[in-house]
Amino acid sequence: MPKDRSYVRASDIGAWNFCHRAWWLAKVQKAPHERPQQLDWGDQSHAAHGRLMSRAQRLRRSGIALLAGGLLLLGLALLAQLLR
Repeated sequence: MPKDRSYVRASDIGAWNFCHRAWWLAKVQKAPHERPQQLDWGDQSHAAHGRLMSRAQRLRRSGIALLAGGLLLLGLALLAQLLR
């Protein structure tokens, strides 16, 4: 996935705050990073975390839907008992 650099990211602010010169070299001069494997590892870790969070959100929505369905069925069963 290509990185959209039209946005300022927290990591950019952190890099600039840590060392203005390093940020300038990386962003303006496009100088290569000393340890590109660390950048790759960070990208992979963030992607894995994003997938995990997406799965957690899907499971949460499914749980809420199942709970709502169960409550609806319980309400219908109680209503059927009252109407007998």
